[in-house]
Amino acid sequence: MGAYLLGIDIGTSACKVALFERSGNVLAQSNQPYQLYYPHPGWVEQDADEWWSAICDGIRDVLGKSRVQPTEIEAIGIDGQSWSAIPVDREGNALARTPIWMDTRARDICDRVKKEVGFERIFSVAGNDFLPSYTTPKMLWFKENAPEIYKKTDKFLQSNSYIVLKLTGMMSMDLSQGYGVHFFKMDDCTVDGDLAEELGLSVDQIPQLYGCHEIVGKVTKAAAAQTGLAEGTPVVAGGLDAACGTLGAGVYLPGQTQEQGGQAGGMSICLDHALAHPKLILGTHVVPGMWLLQGGTVGGGGTLRWFKQEFGADLSFDELTMLAEPVQAGSEGVIFLPYMAGERSPIWNPDAKGVYYGLGFDKTKGHMVRATLEGVAYSLEHNLRVAAEVGATVDELVAMGGASNSRLWTQIKADVTGKTIKVPTSDTATTLGAAILAGVGVGMYDSFEEAVRETIVITRVQEPDMGTHRQYQKYMKMYLELSETLTPMFQKKFE
Repeated sequence: MGAYLLGIDIGTSACKVALFERSGNVLAQSNQPYQLYYPHPGWVEQDADEWWSAICDGIRDVLGKSRVQPTEIEAIGIDGQSWSAIPVDREGNALARTPIWMDTRARDICDRVKKEVGFERIFSVAGNDFLPSYTTPKMLWFKENAPEIYKKTDKFLQSNSYIVLKLTGMMSMDLSQGYGVHFFKMDDCTVDGDLAEELGLSVDQIPQLYGCHEIVGKVTKAAAAQTGLAEGTPVVAGGLDAACGTLGAGVYLPGQTQEQGGQAGGMSICLDHALAHPKLILGTHVVPGMWLLQGGTVGGGGTLRWFKQEFGADLSFDELTMLAEPVQAGSEGVIFLPYMAGERSPIWNPDAKGVYYGLGFDKTKGHMVRATLEGVAYSLEHNLRVAAEVGATVDELVAMGGASNSRLWTQIKADVTGKTIKVPTSDTATTLGAAILAGVGVGMYDSFEEAVRETIVITRVQEPDMGTHRQYQKYMKMYLELSETLTPMFQKKFE
C-alpha cells in the first residue's frame, strides 16, 4: 500500500494541490492561479480546461518538491467550488466556459420558473430556493440562450467531477454537489424525474451519482502522461469545497459547525437529518448520513484582499490588520456591508452593493480595515441567527481558511457571535478533507472517526469576550437596519 494521499482543491482564484502523509502532515503543496472572466454584467465564468492545466502544473510541482514516487500515492481526492454547469459532450470535451457560483445571468429565468413550477414544489424536493447561483438555472440558460451548445451537451458536470473525468475518463457527480441541481431529492439523495421534466430538463443530463469517498475510476495512461501521476491510481468522487473543508476542520458529527474564511465566507452546521431554511443552503455532507445547513456569503477573505489591493498594496496582510487593532470594537460607528458581488445567504440579493457607512474626517484607514473585518463577522452572525429559526443552534465554531490565521479577525468573529472558535491547521483544511475522502475510500482509514482523530490538530482556541459581545449587539442591529434600508437603493439602475 502506498504511503501518501493527494488532495486537489478547485478554488475560485486558484487550485491547490497538496500531498499528505497518513497523519495529515503536509509534505508539499502548490498553488496555481487561473482567470475569472466577466464578459457581460452579471456574468462570471471560468474555463474548466484552465483548471485542468493548472492542476497538472500543481501536481508536477508537488511531486518535484516532495520527491515522492508517483507509485507511492495511494489515492486522490478532489474538491471544488459549488454550482458549476460545465456542458460536456459524449467524449468529455467542455463545450463552453462554465458560469460559476458568482454568476447571476439566470435571474429572469429563476423568476419565471418559480411562478410556473412554484417555489413550494421545488423547495419540497431540493430544500433550497431556486436562485441564479445554482446549477439548474444555468442549465436552463444554456437551453434558452445557447441552443447550439445545449444540443451537443451530453452531461452537465460540477468542478470536481470534471477533473475526475480528466483523470479517469469517467463521468460522475458526487452527492455533496447534488444540492446545486433542484431535481436532486435532498432527503434521500436520489433524483426526481417528474420535477426535472417540470423544469424542462432531464435526469439524464447529470451523471451517475457517487458517494463522496467512492472510487469512480483510476488514473488513465493519458492523464498520467499529463500529470506525472502513476497510471492506475484510484480517484474518488470527492465533493464540494465547503463540505471537504468542513471535514478537514474536523466537523463530521451532528451539532459541530465550521466557519469559513476563504475567498467567500459562511458557515456549515452538521446535521443528521435534512433540515431546510429557504434563506440558507442545504446540502449533504461528504460524510455519509450527514447534511450541512450552510450560510454562504460573498464577503469573506476576499474583502480584505480587495481592500489591500486598492488601498494598502504597500502593506502585508499582517501590517494591514495591525492598523485595526487599536480601533475600538464597532469601529466608532463605521459599518461595512460586505456585499461585493451581490450577496448570497441570507438576503439573496444579486443587486446588493458593498457599503462603508459612518465615514468622517476623524476616521482612519484603521477604522476602515476593522469595519471590513467586522462586516464579514456580522454576515456570519446573520446566517447563524437565521439557522436558529429552524432549531439549528451552535455552541462553538471551527474556523478554516486563510482568514483564520488572523488572531484579530478570529477574535472579532468570536466576539460578534458570542461563540468559542477553535482553529485547526487552517491552510490545508479543504485539501485535507479531499485527501481524507480518498483515504477512507481505499481503506487507509477504517472510518471517518479514525481519519479525523489521526489528522486534525487544533492549534488554538479563542473565547469570546462577552462584554465586547454585548457591545457588538448594537452594531449588529445597525448592520441589519442598514442592509434593509438600502435594499430599495440596490435595485436602482444608474445610466
